[in-house]
Amino acid sequence: MGTEEDNVTTGTEGNTEGPRATTTQRSQAKELRRLALLSAAAGLFADNGFSRVSLEDLGAAAGVSGPAVYRHFPGKQAVLGELLLSVSRDLLDGGLRVVSESDDPLSALKGLVQFQVDFALSNPDVIRVQDRDFTSLSDADQAEVRSLQRSYVETWVDVLSRIHDGEDPAGLRVRAHAAFGLINSTPHSVRQHGRKIAVKSARPILEQMALAALTSV
Repeated sequence: MGTEEDNVTTGTEGNTEGPRATTTQRSQAKELRRLALLSAAAGLFADNGFSRVSLEDLGAAAGVSGPAVYRHFPGKQAVLGELLLSVSRDLLDGGLRVVSESDDPLSALKGLVQFQVDFALSNPDVIRVQDRDFTSLSDADQAEVRSLQRSYVETWVDVLSRIHDGEDPAGLRVRAHAAFGLINSTPHSVRQHGRKIAVKSARPILEQMALAALTSV
């Protein structure tokens, strides 16, 4: 015979995943809000400069109050840090993935160029923030971003060394940085001069020019 406690409906019968599902939904919502703040930060920092953007500006652009930003980041500098660190990690991870999935050095180089062009066309604001506001990062974040970016460059250098057998690694780094300069500056410079860049037409031009510079003898 069941007790009174046995017969009480708890509201979770047949739905043992209820609390877990609620927690997951909250975590997903928090992550989406965090990503929205980073996206808003990229645009605001690019247009106005890091020093001229307040937490209230960030919150308003992401649809939250200024104080609510503290639920996701300890301060404005931390937002900048996460923005540039996350991009640097994504670039390194993506570059390594391209190389690991390629059959030979030339196809790996083509894949890296395509990957970088896609990044530049999709993230002109982040590139501008990196160029202008890097020194506004904390010392620790500056060191980590530099480390990640050096590793990304060396991923390119390793591929180039298999194409240009015997060439000095310093020269290969110059090639890689020159390609980055070409690829990264074009979307921003066109936008800055008030003309809307057509991604479909810009992509093949950037890819062909960068690949030509990287493979020239």
